[in-house]
Amino acid sequence: MDQTQVLLELNQKLDRLTGQMEEMTEFVESQRRRQREWDDLKADLTPVAMDMYQVAVEQLSEVEPYVQLEDLLYLVKRLARNTRNIEQLLDQVESVSDLLQDAGPIVNDAFLTAVQQMDVMERKGYFRLIKEGQYVLDNVVDAFGPQDVRQLGDNVVTILMTIKEMTQPEVMTMAQNLAGTMRKTEAQPEEVNTSFWSILKQLRDPQTRRGLAVTLEMLKAVGADQTSTNGSTIINNN
Repeated sequence: MDQTQVLLELNQKLDRLTGQMEEMTEFVESQRRRQREWDDLKADLTPVAMDMYQVAVEQLSEVEPYVQLEDLLYLVKRLARNTRNIEQLLDQVESVSDLLQDAGPIVNDAFLTAVQQMDVMERKGYFRLIKEGQYVLDNVVDAFGPQDVRQLGDNVVTILMTIKEMTQPEVMTMAQNLAGTMRKTEAQPEEVNTSFWSILKQLRDPQTRRGLAVTLEMLKAVGADQTSTNGSTIINNN
């Protein structure tokens, strides 16, 4: 091996040694920086930790008559035993939170729709009508007792059947015509001719005869109902 080769190998070894020394120098410098940073952090946190410790001591001294160390240990043990339950509870809370986030837009839309609908009902007078309906209901409650309500319940079928018959078109038309004629007659009573000959003349009118026949049939039905009622009363009394 000649001298040139030996020098080349020595230079390579020196280069490797120099690289290793540089790495070691960088490592030592890094450790020094970390140590300085840690020292600075410790210097900054030490007063804060001391203050927190002092506050904790003061706060614990206030609750010392009510909380003992054994109580805290028991609480910690109980929390440890219920870790799974707490985890399940947190899962449920997350599920509820997700549900609220998903349902939030729907609830907001429903709320806005309800507000708009209530505004429309207010402008149309629904709430005023409900208020007046409450006044009517109060009068009904004051006027009717429990016995009256019971009798109403016993006869509710008859009442509904009567209302059904009264709401037939022909009955409503007759009632409307009768009400209009009575209002016109009361407004102008002097135009009503009550002489005997006028009445006889009106009997020649087919509509008058038909109305008189209907009236007689109604009176006949009323008389039949009264007879049936009186007969039932006599039977019940016997």
